[in-house]
Amino acid sequence: MLNDKIFAIATLLDQGVLYILIALSIVSIGMILERFFALNRASRESQNMRKRLRMALQSHSLDEVEALARNPEALEGRALAMGIKHIKDNGVAGLEEIFNSFALNERPELERYLNFLATIGSNAPYIGLLGTVLGIMKAFHDLATAAEAGQQTVMAGISSALIATATGLFVAIPAVVFYNYYQRQVRGILSNLDSVKEFCLAYAKIKKG
Repeated sequence: MLNDKIFAIATLLDQGVLYILIALSIVSIGMILERFFALNRASRESQNMRKRLRMALQSHSLDEVEALARNPEALEGRALAMGIKHIKDNGVAGLEEIFNSFALNERPELERYLNFLATIGSNAPYIGLLGTVLGIMKAFHDLATAAEAGQQTVMAGISSALIATATGLFVAIPAVVFYNYYQRQVRGILSNLDSVKEFCLAYAKIKKG
């Protein structure tokens, strides 16, 4: 009796797992595209800001430094504005803590959706495997209950069940690849904040001199 209920549930969930994986795939693609445009834009702005900071430091141009600090579009521009204001108000004391707090506040925005992509990447294969197991259970149950069922029935059922595993891998692989790629981008952007911190220290020395 209990076995019949389990096989009935397996029959219902067999196709349901595929729909879940398809839904996860659509959500994953949306998040991948959103992060692609957002992080690529942030990375371009970060690299451009770093070049301009280096040029301003080499030329000892305080006007250029303060002009860069008025660029709110770039993460480094906002950090530089905050650092310069802190230097003018309090000197270099506590500057490192200020930058650490800024990075902690900005990091969740940079890493938006990345944890979800990691979760999809690590769990989608298991969801697909569950669908395959349920499909195989259904195939053998049909073989046992159908009088005219034979080898072709089982093979057709198993081949259909394997679609779930393939779908799970299809969902997981892009999520893992882009998660790792975006994590590298985030680390690169945050490392530039350390450069801005050192730049602020140099700015303070130039200003003092």
